[in-house]
Amino acid sequence: MTVFRPRDLSDALGFLAEAPAVLLAGGTDVFPALGDRPAPARVLDLTALPELRGIARDGDRWRIGAGVTWAELLRADLPAAFDGLKAAGRQVGSVQIQTTGTLAGNICNASPAADGVPVLLALDASVELASTSGRRVVALGDFVTGVRKTDLRPGEVVTAILVPHLRGDLRSGFGKLGARAYLVISIASLAVVLRFERGALAEARIAVGACSPVPQRLPALERDLVGAPEGALGALVRVDHFDGLAPIDDVRASAAYRRDAVATLARRMLDRCGARP
Repeated sequence: MTVFRPRDLSDALGFLAEAPAVLLAGGTDVFPALGDRPAPARVLDLTALPELRGIARDGDRWRIGAGVTWAELLRADLPAAFDGLKAAGRQVGSVQIQTTGTLAGNICNASPAADGVPVLLALDASVELASTSGRRVVALGDFVTGVRKTDLRPGEVVTAILVPHLRGDLRSGFGKLGARAYLVISIASLAVVLRFERGALAEARIAVGACSPVPQRLPALERDLVGAPEGALGALVRVDHFDGLAPIDDVRASAAYRRDAVATLARRMLDRCGARP
């Protein structure tokens, strides 16, 4: 077993270009996924790369380094648009997991129930990737392609999550339903980002997790909410707003229960975020 822990991104990309390797940041998904299988032959440890650290405003966008942990996000001084992402972070596993696990790892794991993905979708986030061939940026909605599948190409490393800077009267939130309050995989989850102008809703972004192979936005509901006056918005939610979802029956819940639960989450979240602060 070869473990390489470089301190320069170019060295990391060179190692990855030589042969495939397992990418390791927090390891909170990598190690449990091994089960009884032997350890991988090659591991690229990304934890010493300064290029993957930090959260900063960069012009009209925010840059969240791929190595940023949930605990670091929770401590960061961020605008109201990130309140929902922080709410999701508080529900990602235990405090130990939050201290070690990274936002980028949550994305790359590509679980339908990943708590971070719906919020980042609602924030219109993109994923920055690097290889020895250069860098590219992919919208998060295009990066997560299926259950445990992403658009991460051979030789690539996620270097950052990019979030457009939003201006105005912004409110955001995240809610999830599980078998208990903490340390639980979502039965259904929902993220909301709302922008108000002069007391009316100017823009709505709503995304759902654990109800489709990949978390997804609800464009019909977003359109129908625009122009609504500030206040309780949950009454505007209709059953047909969720027609694009594809929930499944599994050990945690039935498809019908998931569909009903996410509609309830939407009504509650819109009532809370729509009310005047």
